[in-house]
Amino acid sequence: MTESQCRLRGATLYFDCFAGIAGDMTLAALLDLGVPESLVRQALGHLPLSPYELRIHTVRKGSLVARKLDVLPISPSEDSSHDHSHDHSHDHSHDHSHDHSHDHSHDHSHDHSHDHSHDHSHDHSHSYFPRHSHVHYSQIRSLIEQAGTRGLSADIVARALSMFDRLAAVEAALHGVELGEVAFHEVGALDSIVDIVGVAAALSYLAPRRIVCRPVVLGSGSVYTAHGLLPVPAPATLALLRDVPVESGGPPHELTTPTGAVIVAANVESYGPLPKLRVLAVGHGAGTRELADRPNLLRVIAGREETAAESDDACVVLEANLDDMNPQLYGPLIEGLLKDGARDAWLVPVQMKKGRPGIVLSVLCDAVRQAELTTRVLRETTSLGVRSHTVQRHTLRRELLTVHTEFGDIPIKIGRDPQSGAIWNAAPEFSVCVESAQRHGVPIKQVLAAALAAYHRD
Repeated sequence: MTESQCRLRGATLYFDCFAGIAGDMTLAALLDLGVPESLVRQALGHLPLSPYELRIHTVRKGSLVARKLDVLPISPSEDSSHDHSHDHSHDHSHDHSHDHSHDHSHDHSHDHSHDHSHDHSHDHSHSYFPRHSHVHYSQIRSLIEQAGTRGLSADIVARALSMFDRLAAVEAALHGVELGEVAFHEVGALDSIVDIVGVAAALSYLAPRRIVCRPVVLGSGSVYTAHGLLPVPAPATLALLRDVPVESGGPPHELTTPTGAVIVAANVESYGPLPKLRVLAVGHGAGTRELADRPNLLRVIAGREETAAESDDACVVLEANLDDMNPQLYGPLIEGLLKDGARDAWLVPVQMKKGRPGIVLSVLCDAVRQAELTTRVLRETTSLGVRSHTVQRHTLRRELLTVHTEFGDIPIKIGRDPQSGAIWNAAPEFSVCVESAQRHGVPIKQVLAAALAAYHRD
């Protein structure tokens, strides 16, 4: 892993979707940002999919160069004519673009450019989907879960399922069917699976501090779908972007697809202008159409957020005394608070009035999360009140790098002095060590020791 790739881990990402967003644009932009292509291909290789070709190449949109991603299903005749013992990775600078414009209700058309840089990303012995059929959501969920048993990391599986769960729930509500009955056309499903699992793998690799997005540009006019001619935005796109700031207008095309919308809805934490940050890298992902008034690109910016004094951080501490609560509820409570944006949460045993043993729940959070987390504490505990006070944190600058061990790649959290940049702390990512230890049947402490040894050696 290069130094620049290490610096991207744990950065803030900004989705600048001035021309909308789609699944393939997002994955292409993250690859252009610096996510290793081999990592994404390896993750997708765990999926037992029908034969397809994943083509990643460079195109021009206006005066700008960007990455382009195409998912090309391989027909039986084409499949038999390919020699799968070779990976033909010749990048031709000329791009003979033929727009085959497959119209899927779940994503935008793909530009099948005849570039010879490609990969046969499938496994004939595990071709999961029958041809010329619809694929149900329950099949897709089973496929992703099955990939987890074939080596796809638990974090990637969780991220991908989170996105597909949202997409399927919206489709079920729109069409009045049960969740398991939601169906995707075979080719549309293939595109969506590759895009969503690829994005999940890229985000798992980047482990962003948070993702911020500008108001989502939707486009205008009408779009042809499996359900006929519908106005832009498509119903699924609009339903997925509930509570998200959006903009209509622009070119008379669908600029944001349901797959792009679910990526935003499931991963973006806040919306607005580009936050104050130190830019580390910029990635551009290209769409298919040529737009009259703007380049058809998604721009993703990675950077480190800075304040006037980067090491100083004002937070709020919420506290509640608990003396009559079932201890079984503490674990889910802490997990839920962290999921809702708490920076940290902990429990301290105390002796309360009348000699009763009790627990003090403490939650560290940003001021903007105070009201939401206070509500959660009052709703999910037996406490009748929550007190709060402001605290000042002094923190090291955090980064992530990855070391190679006999138990696999392990991320290491680095703490640097904000002034000098000197490394003062280094700790393996514990959850990854647990997963690796279970996979190899060894004690967790052995994986931790191997990770630290690799860090100090390298």
